[in-house]
Amino acid sequence: MIHSAQLQVSERKKSNYACELIDNYKRNVMCSFTAIAAVATVLMCIFAIVPNSSAFASTKSTDGLPPKGVIVTAFQQNWKSIAKECKQTYGPEGVSYVQVSPPQDHIKGTAWWTSYQPVSYNLNSKLGTEDEFKNMITTCKAAGVGIVVDAVINHTTGDGNKDTVGVGGSKYDAANQSYPDAGYTKDDFHQIDKDIYTYKDAQVVWNYRLVGLLDLDTSKPHVQKILGNYFAKLLKMGVAGFRVDAAKHMCPEDVKGIKEAAAKAAGTKPENIWWMQETIGFPEQDPKIQPDQYVGTGEVDEFEYSYRLRNYFYGSIENLSHITDQLIPNKKAAIFVTNWDTERDNSTRVLTYKDGAKYELANAFMLAYPYGTPNIYSGYKFTQRDDGAPGATDTHIPDVKCGKNSKWQCAQRWTSIRGMIGFYNAVKGTKVTQWQDDNDNNIAFSRENKGFLAINNTDKPKNVSYKTDLPDGEYCNVYASRKCFSTVTVNGGKVETTIPAYSAIALHVKAVEHFGSTSTFSTVTMIVIVFAVLLIELALILRKNKAGSNK
Repeated sequence: MIHSAQLQVSERKKSNYACELIDNYKRNVMCSFTAIAAVATVLMCIFAIVPNSSAFASTKSTDGLPPKGVIVTAFQQNWKSIAKECKQTYGPEGVSYVQVSPPQDHIKGTAWWTSYQPVSYNLNSKLGTEDEFKNMITTCKAAGVGIVVDAVINHTTGDGNKDTVGVGGSKYDAANQSYPDAGYTKDDFHQIDKDIYTYKDAQVVWNYRLVGLLDLDTSKPHVQKILGNYFAKLLKMGVAGFRVDAAKHMCPEDVKGIKEAAAKAAGTKPENIWWMQETIGFPEQDPKIQPDQYVGTGEVDEFEYSYRLRNYFYGSIENLSHITDQLIPNKKAAIFVTNWDTERDNSTRVLTYKDGAKYELANAFMLAYPYGTPNIYSGYKFTQRDDGAPGATDTHIPDVKCGKNSKWQCAQRWTSIRGMIGFYNAVKGTKVTQWQDDNDNNIAFSRENKGFLAINNTDKPKNVSYKTDLPDGEYCNVYASRKCFSTVTVNGGKVETTIPAYSAIALHVKAVEHFGSTSTFSTVTMIVIVFAVLLIELALILRKNKAGSNK
């Protein structure tokens, strides 16, 4: 009897213990379901608030040319410095291409324009050796940056040059028009020993000498073949594209022939070679040398864009809404705020670094407004037109050193430029929407749902309330701060803030603190807090149950 009672008690204890385990299991399962439901709720809220990232996908080039992207002109900077900057700045900041000064052998001298008087197409110059040039291409390509070469193909040296050896060792004799290392004899030049005296006659522009420079007869097959081989050599090294210097001083048919020769030598098609042609257009000049005559062989420099930028920033920037009217079509235009020629010879017609805040604002607009291929100019400070690069000698240019007291501009490192390069990349492929202005010097516009720019081109702060197509959220003002120290809120499709004098706000979807309005963000915060409390409660229940099961 006693033994039987003991067995019954033991069985009841086991049964009770089993029931307790089942109850604990049920409670754990219910808690787990509660936690999963909480996670699902949080995720649903987040996905409802944060815009779909696929809506911000970038566009790619569909033709045989490299995709569009921001170019920085590293004027008169040596190959080692550019290679270093590709790793440190250009690549990380999203610069697509760096345009370099002419790499071919040239005459000696400290002035910048010595690089524009070639004596051969050997790649040893005061900017570096051929090996350094190759290394720059490789290093930059690894950083995601392509190299664009400034190609001088219209002429060689000045007719009065007395030297006989170039910086890289190439021999020449200007007096006898002999350039053996380039492959030219007197027969390869136009035999008109007069300078261009009018731009109202295309034949004079094409066949006479540009400021005394010996003018190549680019209609000759021999000349086209030499130049074609030069382009092909660079392409095979990995060069992405070209700026063609003094293109308007060559007949469009000659330019076409040179490009065809380059394509043949490189084993590609002419339409797959990307180049931008220097074609300064003025309406009073011969129609045959206008920029639109050269669009068949590539992009053309649209100088009028630069002139309008200065006019509007010193007048009324509301006019920027029609800045591209009657200009070269978008896909054929190469644009800039300034370059080395215009900042010296046309400083009253373009903006330069000497214009301070207006110059930065103009660059910001260029990178924000969808037109052409934008080129940021990064040169050096100068007082005289012919001033060479800082520290330049007759045969060498030292490494670039950026800094507060440096003469190098290093524009690619300016906060506003860095920020706007990111802006350009973020809004690629979108149109201008929601244009707003005050009929004077404050403008704003969206780039669909990807970006927003507002400019205050006055000497006083401006309180603004603008509409925008950006999703609600708190955005970094990339024009003013690299690390998001300055933010602007979009709430209910509006931007309400104060823009400092001669400044801007630039917002885009790839530089954001959070998406959603302030109230929505608070709701998400509460959901996260509730979720955290549930997790803590679950952990306490599991701990209590574990402790109970161990008794």
